[in-house]
Amino acid sequence: MTDSAAYPGDGDDYVPSGEDHIAEKLQEISDEDAELRAASLRAGLADYDLDDEDAALLSHTDGDSFEEEDVRIPPVVAIIGRPNVGKSTLVNRIIGRREAVVEDVPGVTRDRVTYSAEWAGRDFTLVDTGGWEHDAKGIHARVAEQAEIAADLADVIIFVVDSAVGATATDEGVVRMLRRMKKPVFLVANKVDDMAQESDAAALWALGFGQPYPVSALHGRGTADMLDDLVGKLPEFSAHGGIIPRGGPRRVALIGRPNVGKSSLLNKLAGSERVVVDNTAGTTRDPVDELVELGGRTWRFVDTAGIRRRQHMAHGSDYYASLRTQSALDKAEVAVVLIAVDEVLSEQDVRILQMTIESGRALVLAFNKWDLLDDERRRYLEREIEQDLAHVDWAPRVNISAKTGWHKDRLVPALDTALESWDKRIPTGKLNAFLGELVAAHPHPVRGGKQPRILFGTQASARPPRFVLFTTGFLDPGYRRFITRRLRETFGFEGTPLEVSMRVREKRGRQK
Repeated sequence: MTDSAAYPGDGDDYVPSGEDHIAEKLQEISDEDAELRAASLRAGLADYDLDDEDAALLSHTDGDSFEEEDVRIPPVVAIIGRPNVGKSTLVNRIIGRREAVVEDVPGVTRDRVTYSAEWAGRDFTLVDTGGWEHDAKGIHARVAEQAEIAADLADVIIFVVDSAVGATATDEGVVRMLRRMKKPVFLVANKVDDMAQESDAAALWALGFGQPYPVSALHGRGTADMLDDLVGKLPEFSAHGGIIPRGGPRRVALIGRPNVGKSSLLNKLAGSERVVVDNTAGTTRDPVDELVELGGRTWRFVDTAGIRRRQHMAHGSDYYASLRTQSALDKAEVAVVLIAVDEVLSEQDVRILQMTIESGRALVLAFNKWDLLDDERRRYLEREIEQDLAHVDWAPRVNISAKTGWHKDRLVPALDTALESWDKRIPTGKLNAFLGELVAAHPHPVRGGKQPRILFGTQASARPPRFVLFTTGFLDPGYRRFITRRLRETFGFEGTPLEVSMRVREKRGRQK
């Protein structure tokens, strides 16, 4: 369970009865006593059926050390092609679930454009370019433009053509762009449902991308062969991200919907204090990270949505911003989400926040254009925050003006708070002492005559903090949210998403 699950609809919240003084009680327990208690609970797990994964997880509890590996960004595969050739159907086929929206209407707009995928043990990110908006007059240019945006960020490209229709003028426009890109291209001839239609696919040799792959995205025919060859061409890591080493300047993503002030804020932060422009090679446009001096330290602001958008790509700005936001989050440790207070909080604002939470990055909310706020708008804004941002009430808030630089100095303490929480580890002894006191004061409700017990808890990782509870039964979602909330209150996890998951285990030899 993550904080993103803290929405109504999956069970009522657990409401504790009476007060407790858990923080004070924890202070009275010495570290030595806490470790002894935890060791006893840990030994008690020997009576339960544990698997190899459990054993690996529990192996680091001795001494509370776990290795933090370098962040490795998986390679990126872009699926491009004109409308209605079956791109979204192919996305669903590759990821193995119906997640991309599929309609027999060209130009269906979607919010989500990236998906995690895996084939033959290789992880990669799939980018679906189906999210463009139909424009009858400029359809050729629009398709090529969206393809160029996605190809910029991709390591390998899947170019989908309708084999029954053949190559159109729009397809030819995409071909010209792809030749300039000089990236591996897999030409997929879609809608080849049987052997009789394979001759249609053969005609696409003329496009100059080698042998076309005859595929039926709808039925799955031919997709396995194509994917086998595709993973063979994938680099180990994404060329535009690769391995992000630990250490060095902390990495910040400025994100938010278009025109909320990201460029203005970065320019104001960099100003005359800009240290250097650092070129990160690996994409056609060489995204640029800014090294900026703030609060006496250097910070790396990763290439962010919309800052360097080419003018001719302005039409695809929403799509482009979504791709760039995901790319920036992949490379960042903490996200500063800008929200313009002079406009009503939008669905797009909430979606971007959700992307940040799902990415597991630390989070700071920056309410921009605060100098434009009048009393009436302030009242409405407070109501919007209460209704739409309750699920991120744990994020530090900063009120700023990107245009004038007002309160920009308040960003550093907020960033420090969020990153400190994101990095935080709770010793196993302290964690189990906390869980013991919490359950003693507020036991899990009895369900069907049974009351699940928490046998042991451990922190599996940091960045973001992830906790695993070994239990004798499923904990109610409301009770798990209660545990998460009290973890925050007790240990000060301000500014980071938390994940609390369960492993339900049965006693050895028990009849099933």
